[in-house]
Amino acid sequence: MHNYRDEGIVLQGHKLGEADRIVTVLTRSHGLIRAVAKGIRRTKSRFGSRLEPFMLVDLQCHVGRSLDIVTQVELIEPFARGIGADYDAYSAASVMAETAARITEVEPQSRTHFLLLVSAIRSLCNGEHPPRLALDAYLLRAMSVAGWAPSLLDCAQCGSPGPHRAFSASLGGAVCTTCRPSGAALPDTDALEHMAALLSGDWERAESSDLHDQIDGSKLVSDWVSWHLERNIRSLRVLESR
Repeated sequence: MHNYRDEGIVLQGHKLGEADRIVTVLTRSHGLIRAVAKGIRRTKSRFGSRLEPFMLVDLQCHVGRSLDIVTQVELIEPFARGIGADYDAYSAASVMAETAARITEVEPQSRTHFLLLVSAIRSLCNGEHPPRLALDAYLLRAMSVAGWAPSLLDCAQCGSPGPHRAFSASLGGAVCTTCRPSGAALPDTDALEHMAALLSGDWERAESSDLHDQIDGSKLVSDWVSWHLERNIRSLRVLESR
């Protein structure tokens, strides 16, 4: 019998049978795991609400043939309680969780992704920054950790010193007029400066950006994530449809 114990943040859950649930958890040391929480949907479940999305937990699992089995859970930080009261924060957290799951499915070294996600969810829970800005900052950083950092100043193709106005997700970010492909986005250069502030953690500059630049920046971040993950993040599409 092989058991392991780890700290993790719950990303999502799906019903299994009449009383069980499959939970997806991003852990500190074991990466992304999917495990069965038996009887969790019963009123007297010993797990209670500790395996709801966005909960930071200490869990013990037994290694199964296809899915692991949760045997013990201790709550570390109940992020879900603070986030669930704010729709915008909840929507942003849902996008963060789905993106983290998508990236770490094929990312063996997930410790940095785990720490980044916990920090972002904690920030949302505490209301430290506007939810959409917190989301964009997380997406830029998560993509950068995964090896997909956008060029936001110099031309991504020829290296020509910026700033440049055009932005192409397929070419790597900011592009000069010579390298600019047809269909490239043409936001104001301040939108790219806003994204750079989010990526570097310069919150004073990011939060003081013009609303138009924040909106343009969000659109570019969404295009960047969708391009490199090769499919849309469903929760991000729902958020933007509002």
